[in-house]
Amino acid sequence: MKKLTLYIGAVLLISSLFGCGTTAKEIQERSLVKRTDVFTEVSNGSVPPRGFADLIIKANIKTHLEGYYILESGESQHGRQKYPFLVNICGQAALWEVGGFKDVKPAYDANGKTSRDPEAGEGVKYVLEKKVRLAAGTHRVYFGLPEDKYVAEFEITLKNGEAITLEFKPIYRTKRIPTRIPTFLKGINKYEVSLDGKPVAISAESLNGGKEE
Repeated sequence: MKKLTLYIGAVLLISSLFGCGTTAKEIQERSLVKRTDVFTEVSNGSVPPRGFADLIIKANIKTHLEGYYILESGESQHGRQKYPFLVNICGQAALWEVGGFKDVKPAYDANGKTSRDPEAGEGVKYVLEKKVRLAAGTHRVYFGLPEDKYVAEFEITLKNGEAITLEFKPIYRTKRIPTRIPTFLKGINKYEVSLDGKPVAISAESLNGGKEE
């Protein structure tokens, strides 16, 4: 088991090194605050004034426990107290560090078979939920996971006075043996993005570091 964990850790490290170049630079660039007048964070239940809309941003990810992979960098945020989510809207960036909690789900189903739940097993879950207020109209949104070199970029249109939810659902990579079952232990593959339940198309130019393995 130790040899297997060591091998998986090596593969994870090599994949990370090859995938971090362009995407890491892109994430660093988008993390820079170039504007401060696009949105403001809202913590109360007030109604947006005329000409504005509220956007509720929801995203989550489950990672392996700290130290699960032997060769993983000691600077990795996986399994740590906080995990960073990056959101950039029309040039205004916010890097939110979200606290995690231990999450344990059965690895086997009632029939004793390996669970097909992608979050089955022991790990740490991070849940982001923020509300921001911005002008009604069309906006370019950039979402990134600096820790996992994942990015997605797209456009959304908000109507005057509405409060709408932008949600990111994680889709994890799959394990090849014995069957191709998605698991958080392999890391993030991509996010399915929706605006009040309706799918949002990701830009073809979006740099995606979470390719399927």
